[in-house]
Amino acid sequence: MKLSIPGRAGTAAMVTAVTLLTTGAITGAAPASPLAVAAPDLPVANVKAHLAQLQAIATANGGNRAHGRTGYKASLDYAKAKLDAAGFTTTVQQFTSGGRTGYNLIADWPGGDTNQVVMSGSHLDSVTAGAGINDNGSGSAAVLEAALTVSRTQYQPTKHLRFAWWGAEELGMVGSRYYVNSLTTANRSKISGYLNFDMIGSPNPGYFVYDDDPAIEKTFQNYFAGIGIATEIETEGDGRSDHAPFKNAGIPVGGLFSGADYIKTAAQAAKWGGTSGRAFDACYHSSCDTTSNINDTALDRNGDALAYAVWELSS
Repeated sequence: MKLSIPGRAGTAAMVTAVTLLTTGAITGAAPASPLAVAAPDLPVANVKAHLAQLQAIATANGGNRAHGRTGYKASLDYAKAKLDAAGFTTTVQQFTSGGRTGYNLIADWPGGDTNQVVMSGSHLDSVTAGAGINDNGSGSAAVLEAALTVSRTQYQPTKHLRFAWWGAEELGMVGSRYYVNSLTTANRSKISGYLNFDMIGSPNPGYFVYDDDPAIEKTFQNYFAGIGIATEIETEGDGRSDHAPFKNAGIPVGGLFSGADYIKTAAQAAKWGGTSGRAFDACYHSSCDTTSNINDTALDRNGDALAYAVWELSS
């Protein structure tokens, strides 16, 4: 996140009932729309494996994955290789910021209505101070695993799925703004929603949902209500991450956040656990933002909420 300044017995009967409902064969019943495919569990072990790779990349490249540094490009190459092997159509978009070359990675899943695009993204760059594993390896790894799960399950959504990893977010959402500005008016109008995931594994986590587009917000709230987790409206990162250029262009946005350097209150600790009086992420923008700076439960819950929203909004 950018720094802020200032039983079998019933099976046949069930199938028959579903067939009758979907064909309208029950007297007086109108044909129903196809049943939605339930979102799969996003394996947190897989997400953590991606984080381990991002940590290894940072360690081998001067300790960070920042814009214009070798660690960033190596992070992008890692994700791209995984996506190419999984059958995605990938595009690397190049831009310049601060005299250094930056890159966005865009991955499209073949199929679905390209006039209705559900897009999910995260920033892949870190600050120069450290490896950026919570900020924002956590979002990037979860978005990557969601995309790979689409391939693994051979999901065929009604809408078109697009995933993105942004460069130079830490310099002011440079990559995502470049992408949005590069779209024609017609192509902007085809994006029915952009979902942003920036810091979703904070070690002293909160559960925050963006309150931008009501339908996207409700989708995330429904998931967390289903697992008995109360959420709060996200305010700390408002306008400070890659959803902002999309929102400014009139595209519906939403997303999740587990907290940065704001302090967890006693009421929040009572609701979510953790420690009151401490930051949600005491290693925010610091060298200690490593693989040890992740809360597995928050990463798991937010990853599953990500998958739930992608499947719900695209079916």
